[in-house]
Amino acid sequence: MSDRIKKIFEKKEKKLITFTTGGDPDLDTSLKILNTIIGNSIDIIEIGMPFSDPMADGPTIQESSLRSIANGTNINDIFNLVMKVRKHNKEIPIILMGYYNSIFNFGIDNFTSRCTEVGIDGLIIVDLQPEEDSELYKKTKEKNIDLIRLVTPTTDEKRLKTILDNASGFLYYVTITGITGQNSANIEYLRKSIKIIKSYTKLPIVAGFGIKNRKDVEEISSFTDGVVVGSSIVNIIKNNLHDKNNMICEIDLFTKDLKQGVA
Repeated sequence: MSDRIKKIFEKKEKKLITFTTGGDPDLDTSLKILNTIIGNSIDIIEIGMPFSDPMADGPTIQESSLRSIANGTNINDIFNLVMKVRKHNKEIPIILMGYYNSIFNFGIDNFTSRCTEVGIDGLIIVDLQPEEDSELYKKTKEKNIDLIRLVTPTTDEKRLKTILDNASGFLYYVTITGITGQNSANIEYLRKSIKIIKSYTKLPIVAGFGIKNRKDVEEISSFTDGVVVGSSIVNIIKNNLHDKNNMICEIDLFTKDLKQGVA
């Protein structure tokens, strides 16, 4: 397990993870957003690597990817963004979320080496199945980068065991069937599913997808180790594209409020 991720989960408090797409709405503003979020004591930041066809993401995050790509953002820009974050904060775990095509085209050796250089702690590769990830897993393990697995409401016992084989860092439990930013989770079903998964692993379990506000954060973090909020933050960006000062202010207030939900 990455040292920074391990350290953060050693603390008993529930964890709040935020997602934004790197380079949305532009690289300078993206850096300001990340620094604002970090300033509000968020536990882990997840940065999306923009991709032209992000199949697991709903319209909100798809649009954020397209805005970033329209500005010419590429993987090197994401690494540079992380380097700038690291100048101010060397402690917070940073996770990159994205799709395997981008990493494969960049080159697995090159990609994982750059992750180590800039201070990436974990990867969430949405479309890479455990049966197909041996090459990337080998490199991430060598470099002490966590390859964080997704578990869904449709994951059965046999599949769960396969997923857990090489899982590290924490498990990302997708609370809904479908895409990001859509329906809310069925709380009772979620509670039962988390309990079952916990009987198979000691890894922390963090829930994401469909978690939109402080109420959701409070409710779901009561029986998980943490939560991820993404689409609601990206919506603030979308709704304030012509007023970036207000965008930062709204994100500041919103993430402060979210943090109170796990306090």
